[in-house]
This record gives sequence, C-alpha cells and structure tokens, in this order.
Amino acid sequence: MHAVSETAVAEPTLADLLDLEEIDRDLYRATRVFDDPLPLYGGQVAAQALAAAGRTVEPERLPHSLHGYFLRPGDATRPTIFHVDRDRDGGSYSARRVVAVQNGEVIFNMSASFHRPEEGVDREAHPERPEGDPEELPSGGMPRLFSMRGALPPQPYPDGQWPTRFWARCELHLPDDPLLHACVLTYLSDISSGVAAFGDEKASASSSLDHAVWFHRPGRLDEWVHMDLVPQSVAGGRGWYTGTVRTRDGVLLASLAQECLFRNRRR
Repeated sequence: MHAVSETAVAEPTLADLLDLEEIDRDLYRATRVFDDPLPLYGGQVAAQALAAAGRTVEPERLPHSLHGYFLRPGDATRPTIFHVDRDRDGGSYSARRVVAVQNGEVIFNMSASFHRPEEGVDREAHPERPEGDPEELPSGGMPRLFSMRGALPPQPYPDGQWPTRFWARCELHLPDDPLLHACVLTYLSDISSGVAAFGDEKASASSSLDHAVWFHRPGRLDEWVHMDLVPQSVAGGRGWYTGTVRTRDGVLLASLAQECLFRNRRR
C-alpha cells in the first residue's frame, strides 16, 4: 500500500481510509483525514487496526476474530498511529495486539487472531436465507460510511431509533484480498446499534464501548451482505447486542457482539 496525503478531503473513499503508511516495523499511520462534526467512527479505527495487524502476519493467515475497546473519542481531522505487538506466531495461528493513538493518547486497542485456513467440517446450526432482494428494496442511507450502499428491508423493530436489519455492499470493486474484505466487513460492523430497539423518550444508545467480530468464512464485501442486529440486554447504563453478517445466499460470514452506552437522555 502507498502513503497518502495528510490533507483533509471532503469525500475520501474506503480504499483511501484503509491505505496505511508504514512508518517503521510494526508502526503504521492512517493519514487520510476529513472534516466530521462527530467523533471518529469506531468502525473506521477498528478496520484500520485490523489492516495494520494483518500487515504483520503471513499472507495466507486470515483474521478469524478481533476484540476491541473504544477508550477515547477519536478525531477524524487528525491522523491515527497504530502500533502492533506480535504476541505469537504458532504453527497455524498468529496473535496480535494493536494500539491506536491520536495526540499522544490511546483511543482504541484491539486483540486480533489470524489462522491459516484448514479443510474440515462446515456446518451451521441455524441456517437462514435473508428475505428480499436488495436491488428492489428502498435505498437505505449508510450515514458516515464512505463507499457503501445500503438497502432497507422491513424492520423487526419499526419504532427503533435506527434500523437493526439492512443490506449493504461496498461500491468500490475490491481486489481478491481476503484481509481487505475482512477489514471492510469490520468497517461495516459498528454501524447502527442492536439496542436501538430499546430506546425511548427517556433513554437511548450512544457510544460503543467494546466490540467483537468472529470471521467464520471468507466473503466479498463488494457484493451484497445482510446484517441483522439482535438486542439482548440493557442494564447498568450499558446495552449489549449480537449480530450476524450473511451473503445473499444465506452463508454466515461473520458474527459480532457489542456493548455500548445506554443512558437516560439529558434534559
């Protein structure tokens, strides 16, 4: 990947955001910045952290899981530095830790594990084929996401604060790079919130706290995928939900879980 300018641009592409500059061994910088009135989108920093980690493992080893914590609000107008620790390289697995830094402070950390694919059993306990054709459904805006297109099927929680079920695909033609597609899936995975269904006039979901993704099978993110977020629990000022990402044919690509703030609205 090539270094990019630090000059702020109005409309970067997702490819721009994932194009990290290598500063030194295990040290990378995301230099494409832009104006945004909101804190840096969590899916962006998580996807960039996974891209940095993936640069330090053998190409045939693909991410199978990541677990991250959002520690401070990021700033989209500033470059982000990613430091990767190579915890272990085993016979078929590699473990990495990534710290994302802005202005000398850690804004996000992640543990990620990579695995050389193996032949074996391929089954799913609860197979499901998503309903509807995304090309025929109403267009669903993908707020804050670059190079992504969305479509909205009927919602299981129509009164929810945000949609919890939707189709999405990257509008860029992506190369046959499984790591890149996993990074794009990670970018998508933090959008919306499963606990939005619990929101009302008194309380609502807000900032992400921690986020996990398990990559079960490789898939293309420049083709339609279906995300379904399921609310699970709200208590103690936090909400927790799970989710799945499937292909149009119903193949389960990834599962996710997230905990976020869920607090009373300020009056």
